[in-house]
Amino acid sequence: MAEVTLRDVEKRYDNDTFAVKGINFSANDGEFVVLVGPSGCGKSTTLRMVAGLEEITGGEIEIGGTRVNEKEPKDRDVAMVFQNYALYPHMTVFDNMAFPLKMRKVPKDDIRKQVESAAELLSISHHLDRKPKELSGGERQRVAVGRAIVRKPKVFLFDEPLSNLDAALRTQMRAELKRLQRRLGATMLYVTHDQIEAMTMGDRIVVMNKGLVEQFGTPSEVYNSPASVFVARFLGTPPMNIIEGEVKDGRFTSGGFSIAAPNSVSGKTYFGIRPEAVMESGEGASAGATIEGKAILVEPIGSVTHVYIDVPQASGGTFVASIPHEAGDAVTQNFKLGDNIKFSIPERSVHYFDGATGKRIS
Repeated sequence: MAEVTLRDVEKRYDNDTFAVKGINFSANDGEFVVLVGPSGCGKSTTLRMVAGLEEITGGEIEIGGTRVNEKEPKDRDVAMVFQNYALYPHMTVFDNMAFPLKMRKVPKDDIRKQVESAAELLSISHHLDRKPKELSGGERQRVAVGRAIVRKPKVFLFDEPLSNLDAALRTQMRAELKRLQRRLGATMLYVTHDQIEAMTMGDRIVVMNKGLVEQFGTPSEVYNSPASVFVARFLGTPPMNIIEGEVKDGRFTSGGFSIAAPNSVSGKTYFGIRPEAVMESGEGASAGATIEGKAILVEPIGSVTHVYIDVPQASGGTFVASIPHEAGDAVTQNFKLGDNIKFSIPERSVHYFDGATGKRIS
C-alpha cells in the first residue's frame, strides 16, 4: 500500500471554469480518507484525477512517493469502485472478479486462488457461478469490491459506492467496508455526499466546497472544531445553529439575544452552537444566556427529540435544540407546537466565526 499526496491540484476547463482549485491533502499508508461535500464540490473529480481518468491542469499527485501526473491509469496501481458497480452482465461473478487478472495474463491456478480468497473474504463464494442480474444490490457491490481486491493495488478508490443501496443495506455495507479496510491494511480514498458515511468510516475527512478544501481532519476535529460556517452547517444532523450578529465590548449581540464573547472576537461575527449543546432552561448553572421562542416543530427520534424554535429576537430564523431522554420518556409532552419555550446556552459550547470570511475565530 502507499501514501497518496495532492499538492496544489486543480482542474480547470477551457472556459476557465474551475472544478477543483488548488487543493492539498495526504492520505497516509493504510489510512481511510473520506472526501465529503455537496454535489458539484469537486470530490469525484478529485478522485478521478488520482485515478488518472481526469487530466489535471495544475499541481502534483504522488502515489507511494512517485509523481503520477503523466502516468496512464493502468500504470498508477490503483483500483476504482464505481457507484454503478460497472460489472459485465454477460459474465459470471467469478469471471467479473477474474477479469483484471486475465488482462495481466496471470496463470489460471493463481487466478482461481485469488478470486476464491477474495470471495470468501466478502462472503460471496456461493455466488461465483451466478450472473450479476441474479444478485442483489449489496451482492453486486461486493463483487465490484472483490474485483478491486484481487488486483492487490497500492490504493483503493471508491466513488459513492453505496448511494444506490437502501438505508439498512448502506449501514451494513459501511461496517463491512471499514472492517475490510482494517483487515487489508489498505489505503482508501472514499467519496460520498453522505455526512454519516464520512463521520463513521473516515480516519480523516476532507470537507470540500466549491472546488476547495474547507477542512481536513479527524471526524472529531471537524465536528467539534469546524473551520468555517460551511463545515459547521454541513456536518451534523440537525446542523449547527448559526446566528449573525456583532461583538462589541465583550458581548455578542443579535437583536434581543446577547451573550459574553471572548476577547479574541470583535465586529461582525457568526455565533454557532450545536443543537445537542443547548439545554432545557435551568438545567445548567454555567449557562451564559437564554434563547426564547415559539415551538414550530417537534421531532421525537428514538433517544432524542429535536425541537425547532422560531426565534424572532435573533438574526438566524429557526433555532434547534436536541433534547436527550431515556427510553420510554414522554419528553415530547413537555414541548407542544405553538408553546413559548426557553433554552439555556452554555458559553463553553459556543463557536465564533468571522462575519466577513466565515472562518473560525474561537
